[in-house]
Amino acid sequence: MRIRYKPWARKELEESAFYREHPEEIKGNWRKEFSRPENPLFVELGCGKGAFISQMALKHPENNYIAIDLVDPMLGLAKRKVEEAYKETQKDIDNVILTRFDIERILLILSEKDEVDGIYINFCNPWPRGKHHKKRLTYTRQLEHYKEFLKPEGKIYFKTDDSNLFEESVHYFENTGFKIEKITRDLKSEENFWESFENIETEHEKMFSEQGIKIKALIGKR
Repeated sequence: MRIRYKPWARKELEESAFYREHPEEIKGNWRKEFSRPENPLFVELGCGKGAFISQMALKHPENNYIAIDLVDPMLGLAKRKVEEAYKETQKDIDNVILTRFDIERILLILSEKDEVDGIYINFCNPWPRGKHHKKRLTYTRQLEHYKEFLKPEGKIYFKTDDSNLFEESVHYFENTGFKIEKITRDLKSEENFWESFENIETEHEKMFSEQGIKIKALIGKR
């Protein structure tokens, strides 16, 4: 997603208590960044404007969350979204961290010592052209990378509007040894699909649903 330059974003991020500028320096020690390091740890890959992570982290204080994106303006908006959500409930922001990094190089910032319980991939770039498929966040190479820091029996929660990306991602998951625990090609028709948490509708999801496009989703277990 392209987004206009936000001149305030970099300064606000640098001054934020829940933003980390150099994630590669924290590799293997992410749990220590939280006030309750023993809590389950989840990672959102490509957090965008923060609609998902702001609500997920707020509704589940029993978990810790890391949200990653590559673009400062996106992270700036996500930061403000998190602050807005927590302010409304007068809660401290102590279970979510934002950071900027290229997800293709994720192994530079996360390792097996981080013991990640789950990964969220919401409406990632489908990279429809064949020569770009390797850039997909669900591509086999990426899934193999995630296995390096995802705990045994840890899960990946994936949803998209793009049918081609979804069907090919099903094969990516199967080819890398993930067990597909649940799958749907019409998320709106499924009750309690995510089991342990409610469906949080992102901006993309709402837009596509209003256009009559069915949302596809799956849960892959390591």
